[in-house]
Amino acid sequence: MAQVMVNFRMDEDLKKRMEKACAEMGLSMTTAFTIFARKVAVEQRIPFEVSVNHFYSPSNMEYLKKVIADIEAGRANLQEHDLLEE
Repeated sequence: MAQVMVNFRMDEDLKKRMEKACAEMGLSMTTAFTIFARKVAVEQRIPFEVSVNHFYSPSNMEYLKKVIADIEAGRANLQEHDLLEE
């Protein structure tokens, strides 16, 4: 079967961490991506859960900006509390 080149951009630190993880498993990044592509092709789905981290949602980011502005303006009512131990 003919082989093709696939190119895409990735954060440099993410690439380095993935290369390290792949090396620890005895894989190259090419092999890891090929495994991923085969699973997607066979299963017709992403082979893991993909979800949104609501912490970074636009509404929460707006809320956090407001809280920060209130703190910086001295309008926040901050209270001390004990740390919870797990």
